[in-house]
Amino acid sequence: MDRHGAQPRVSIAAQLSVRRGRAAVEFYKAAFGAVEDYRVGGTDDHQEVVAQLSVGGASFWVSDESPPHGNFSPESLGGATVRMLLIVDDPDAVIAQAVDAGATQIYPAGEEHGWRLGRVEDPFGHHWEIGKPLVDWPPTTPHTA
Repeated sequence: MDRHGAQPRVSIAAQLSVRRGRAAVEFYKAAFGAVEDYRVGGTDDHQEVVAQLSVGGASFWVSDESPPHGNFSPESLGGATVRMLLIVDDPDAVIAQAVDAGATQIYPAGEEHGWRLGRVEDPFGHHWEIGKPLVDWPPTTPHTA
């Protein structure tokens, strides 16, 4: 709590490091209907970009990789170290839209563990699981496999 007794605002937002940042911003707009909320750079004079995007109010950041600062794209690492989970009402339609925009389908949407879920890899090496829960989520009792 702060000095006025209010809970501090806390949020977590992923920042995706990519090569070809300007192209990545445009891909996320086309693939997921992302809206550009904030941007620095990404011009002919300053090609590196840092942008905050949002999809349905959920925000994430995209920036050109910067190896001197320890920020590497999946292309530099030979794979991604995190998967993004995009929760939408119609996973099949969003997967198809992402593939039309240039993503590679890893697996189509299917039903398992109370979810309808599929996965794509974007052109920059990031994996996106796209789905929706089919039951009340989170469950009221912990699930163990």
